[in-house]
Amino acid sequence: MEATATSGLITTEIFEALQQIVGAQYILADQENLQHYGHDETEKLLYLPEVIVKPATTEEVAAIMRLCNLHLIPVTPRGAGTGLSGGALPHLGGVLLSTERLNKIIQIDERNLQVTTEPGVITEVLQDAVKAKGLFYPPDPSSKGSCFIGGNIAENSGGPKAVKYGVVKDYVLNLEVVLPTGDIIWTGANVLKNSTGYNLTQLMVGSEGTLGIVTKIVLKLIPLPKYDLLMLVPFVDLEKASEAVSAIFRAGFTPSALELIEIDALQIVAKMVDSHAVPVTPDIAAHLIIEVDGNNMDVLMSEMEQIAELMATYEGGEVFFADDAQQKAELWKLRRRAAEAVKSVGYTIEEDTVVPRAELPALIRGVKALGKQYNFHAVCYGHAGDGNLHVRIHKEGIPNSYGNEEMTHILRAMFDLVYSLGGTISGEHGIGLIQKKYMDIVFKEANLDIMRGIKKVFDPNNILNAGKIFDSK
Repeated sequence: MEATATSGLITTEIFEALQQIVGAQYILADQENLQHYGHDETEKLLYLPEVIVKPATTEEVAAIMRLCNLHLIPVTPRGAGTGLSGGALPHLGGVLLSTERLNKIIQIDERNLQVTTEPGVITEVLQDAVKAKGLFYPPDPSSKGSCFIGGNIAENSGGPKAVKYGVVKDYVLNLEVVLPTGDIIWTGANVLKNSTGYNLTQLMVGSEGTLGIVTKIVLKLIPLPKYDLLMLVPFVDLEKASEAVSAIFRAGFTPSALELIEIDALQIVAKMVDSHAVPVTPDIAAHLIIEVDGNNMDVLMSEMEQIAELMATYEGGEVFFADDAQQKAELWKLRRRAAEAVKSVGYTIEEDTVVPRAELPALIRGVKALGKQYNFHAVCYGHAGDGNLHVRIHKEGIPNSYGNEEMTHILRAMFDLVYSLGGTISGEHGIGLIQKKYMDIVFKEANLDIMRGIKKVFDPNNILNAGKIFDSK
């Protein structure tokens, strides 16, 4: 699906003013770049901005926002473009503001276990930098090798480690933010406790670039665990695999990761990456990837043995233990590239459902029943340990879910199911452009009016990532 950018907003005068702010080489308007920056990883959607601007400092971001606010020009902030909800799609045209040049790790404070970074730093680069000093930043989305830390802030990202260590919001201490008006603020303080006024820091985390543009980030770090162990458990029944998830926690264990991957997804990704690390046989329905970490190897070995015994009571098959770092990396590669692989063979939007973990069997059962009712095929995988199940759907002849009436009906039925189980429609991908039509399932109009009111306070002219999360009245 392609939409043409709103024309005529970027006059010659405004274009020249933007050049004055960032330099001529950092403002782009050629067709090739417009095409590149006009899409993300959501679906086959393309919205062309009028111009791409690449600031390198907070002051340049502020100058851009003041100019655009004055002339009522829409601005879409963009990180690495790995989003899955259309949050960085410039569907209103105007200016696409890329944060890729804001890419410096400013300081790693080993005394206070903190890091200060700009938003354009790749998440894995940040993790490796602090790891070299024996420190740990746990949030690790599947795209950690390419996504930006700023995008993680915008979406409140999680990943496999969230089950033990929490998501991005649990590590953000303070943010430097440029408001839509061009004002620059810090949202909090570089401290572990803060009850000084409203918590603007946490309001910004997960706001999807609709309230301000983050230009500096202060993150809490923790000591790096010395050891980790990883095992793979096959199941002949998908529901049994999901039942085993909550059993692990009820037995008193807290894995550092607990992932479920359905066999259909595993077969697709194993073929794509040409991997034979996981035995795939016709009788297997799903695998659980279970990781524990800590500082005492004897304790970890005991935990893994007990978890393996517990899995047998849920009809788990022969356990495969990863013997070394290479085997662990191979297993994680299969899991992390599942979304990319499944998308490549025609599955559309990756739904980001989340329910209380004990309701996972009911969710999976319900999704499969909907597939039979509406004649679609779904594959399930994701962060089972915290009830966050990703569902990819393939329905013959429908390349995109967004804008398709039949898929809208299917997704509404799926989200009704999720809500009935005490869940919600996004755990870590955000709402963005393509999920906003389903917000009425989980929120009353009063809730949405409060959100609209907050948006208006921060962005009175509605220029910053407008039309994401909800429509303004």
